Amino acid sequence: MSTPPTDDTHADSPLVPPPGCPAHALGADGRRRLYGPEADADPMALYEQLRKEHGSVAPVLLHGDVPAWLVLGHRENEEVARTPSRFSRDSRRWLELQQGRVPLDSPLLPIVAWQPMCSFVDGAEHQRLRAAVTQSMERFDGRGIRRYVNRFANQLVDTFCSDGHADLVTQFAGHLPMLVMTQVLGMSDDYGPRLVEAAQDMMKGSETAIASNDYLVKTLRELVARKRAEPGNDFASWLIGNSAALTDDEALEHLRLVLIAGYSTTANLIVNTLRMVLTDRRFRASLAGLQMTIPDALEQSLWDAPPFTTVYGRWATGDTELGGQHIRGGDMLVLCLAGGNVDPAVRPDLSVPMYGNRSHLAFSRGPHECPGQDLGRAIADTGIDALLTRLPDLTLAVDEDELSWTPTLLSRNLAALPVTFTPRKPAHAESLAQPAPVPAQAATRAEMPPAAPSIPPPPQHAPRLRTPWWRAPARWLRGR
Repeated sequence: MSTPPTDDTHADSPLVPPPGCPAHALGADGRRRLYGPEADADPMALYEQLRKEHGSVAPVLLHGDVPAWLVLGHRENEEVARTPSRFSRDSRRWLELQQGRVPLDSPLLPIVAWQPMCSFVDGAEHQRLRAAVTQSMERFDGRGIRRYVNRFANQLVDTFCSDGHADLVTQFAGHLPMLVMTQVLGMSDDYGPRLVEAAQDMMKGSETAIASNDYLVKTLRELVARKRAEPGNDFASWLIGNSAALTDDEALEHLRLVLIAGYSTTANLIVNTLRMVLTDRRFRASLAGLQMTIPDALEQSLWDAPPFTTVYGRWATGDTELGGQHIRGGDMLVLCLAGGNVDPAVRPDLSVPMYGNRSHLAFSRGPHECPGQDLGRAIADTGIDALLTRLPDLTLAVDEDELSWTPTLLSRNLAALPVTFTPRKPAHAESLAQPAPVPAQAATRAEMPPAAPSIPPPPQHAPRLRTPWWRAPARWLRGR
């Protein structure tokens, strides 16, 4: 089967189906779109329809009706992830972009545009950059990380425990990972709230996303300069001081990668696990009866609702075959982690628990497997344990079918998780009035984040940025 062409259908064409018609999910050649209302409403149903029609690898259309291949099979996902000689992470190979068929304002470009960091290179350069990240992560004290998580989790619980109700997305899971990550990177606690707002704003792709990105880059650039001059006992200092001798730009990009990826995946993992605990009677009963640990619940969640449903992308280094499909050199492949996790070949009965089984695809596989997965697990299971210990009678405040989701390119995020519980007094009243002290030493004036405003300013008030890389395809293709 050849790669599907782009869709030339125009909105004002008399052949365009009316709103709500299932035909909107199809391109002009009958290929299914991986975006739009129908795809957003129930992505898992779409994946199963594609599996039924095409098997383990399906032709799809991405935003702008750009053709790609969706890898649905568990084995095929592993094959693509483990063989960079056939399926590269170097997006400069993308044939559709080279031939001018990707719009310059495509939402795909901020995700897949090539950058000089480990997630976009293969071979020796990948080994050099990834080693700097993994070796720096290996220096973490696991018990110290869990102490940070416990402290911040209890601070967050203190802010709403006397109310008897809360939204665990906006008041807990949406903040805990970033508060911990600021400590991991060697920043003061005060950065946490502003970075949460900036990260969420960027991921939504709002009109202030560029200003939010500018704030994040500026903050991390200052962090690199400060840690290069005065190293500390933190990830940023270890990364900068690694024998890989990263440049300032390389250090900044990898700090940004760790911060944003660590925040978004862990926040989703916490929310998805809490939803499972609150809505699935088997999990609630097992937890109450001490028959299943929270780490077990995390692994089940990683199977059933991975933080990233899809990963863009891989690019074929030459013509090849995968799952019975002919893949051209330069074609993009999208790894469908959620689809691979429910592949009937590995899970013929989805009701069977997967406790202790880590063969899921939630963190991908191969040389680009997520290096921070153990850190994410530590933050999630320690944070959830602290929450359930403080509020053991958490109950979902609405019917499960009333929960709503916010789709993004990479994930399907729960918009809110409203709960009720017996009101309790804060454990530490002083935590409501001031942030926790910095463990190592008091923050200097240079370490303090800008005082205002808490919401990123609109682009017209932000410092002028250089031309975004996704608006300069020639520069991108050169990798410069």
